[in-house]
Amino acid sequence: MRAAARIAMALAGVAVVGGGMYVAPRLLDGAGSAAEQRLQAKPGTAPGRSGKEAPFTLVATGDIIPYPSIIQRSATDAGRPGEYDFRRILAGVKPLVSAADLAMCHHEIPYGKPGGPYTGYPTFKAPHQLADALKDAGYDSCSTASNHTLDDGYDGLVRTLDHLDRAGIRHVGSARSAEEAKAPAWSEAGGAKVAQLSYTYGTNGIPVPQGKPWAVNLIDADRIIADARAARAAGAHVVVLSIHWGTEWQTAPDRQQLDLARTLTASKGADGLPDLDVIIGTHNHVPQPYEKINGTWVVFGMGDQVASFVPTDKLRGNQSSVPRFTFAPSASHAGRWEVVKAEYLTQYSDMGPPFRVVCTSCAEGDASLPAAKRTEYARIDKEVTAAVMSRGAAAAGLERATR
Repeated sequence: MRAAARIAMALAGVAVVGGGMYVAPRLLDGAGSAAEQRLQAKPGTAPGRSGKEAPFTLVATGDIIPYPSIIQRSATDAGRPGEYDFRRILAGVKPLVSAADLAMCHHEIPYGKPGGPYTGYPTFKAPHQLADALKDAGYDSCSTASNHTLDDGYDGLVRTLDHLDRAGIRHVGSARSAEEAKAPAWSEAGGAKVAQLSYTYGTNGIPVPQGKPWAVNLIDADRIIADARAARAAGAHVVVLSIHWGTEWQTAPDRQQLDLARTLTASKGADGLPDLDVIIGTHNHVPQPYEKINGTWVVFGMGDQVASFVPTDKLRGNQSSVPRFTFAPSASHAGRWEVVKAEYLTQYSDMGPPFRVVCTSCAEGDASLPAAKRTEYARIDKEVTAAVMSRGAAAAGLERATR
């Protein structure tokens, strides 16, 4: 059972009230295409009012980038020729991800053809078994718009979305058809309809496939606002923006991030309420600050969820933060939800051996860890915290969590 019941008890005092081109998404009948299936109701996950509203938690994690060393680790963990198992790599953060009512990943790279070859920088291709591990860890949906979306061309894009569909993970940011590109990734949590949007600053110079301008969502402030409003019109109570932006290896947000964050958080609908409920950034490789701008939480950059940087000057690329937001029905605006608690945890891609992703803030006081590991994890937790809090998030109510 996920966290809704526990949080509802903790927040018992929260009032419950009331029950560029874009085309608004519509709910469709019948099996139809993969895009249609993503929009249809599925028990406990897809859009639809349950009639019972309760606070829910949303957890997000950063860029998943399986470098060759990580792919080799997954092959070793599988223990069978030609197979790959990423579940052990993610086992350390599975309790955190699976405990959330809604968990979102950022799927940075495409899947290669079965059997490979699988490649690393500058054009990535990973084994499709990663999708199964993400599902096992508890992810509900993933953003797929990034500068590496087209690393294996349009075929790689299609292959990736096909395998996410097979694993039962919703996705948004890239598309196999113009119809699919019209829709956000729809989820339901706590009785709220949640729409996830996803955009990237570019595709590393790889042209968008000819005749398929809808294949990857590119950042455009007007389009993002229009898409958010269309999601509201389609029934979204919460709109989450996943955005691939900023300057790599830079802790401070750059000018594009700052300007775009201010523009997007200032945007309001006809009801005078924000078009976006939270903005979650990726791409930078290192943890960046959280900041409440115009009343909306912005995570400028989480850092990488799965990475394996070795050079001393890039070890920060193995660190990341994990935002966790608790949403509850607004006491003053019927039909709207708002963040009533903002938290973060810290995370680390531990090179080992063996390579594993761990929750470093969760390790606080863990006597089962060797003293050297406790010291290392405490240092990483402190460094990530310094980045997360560097723009005054503590004063706005952001809290560090340990589980």
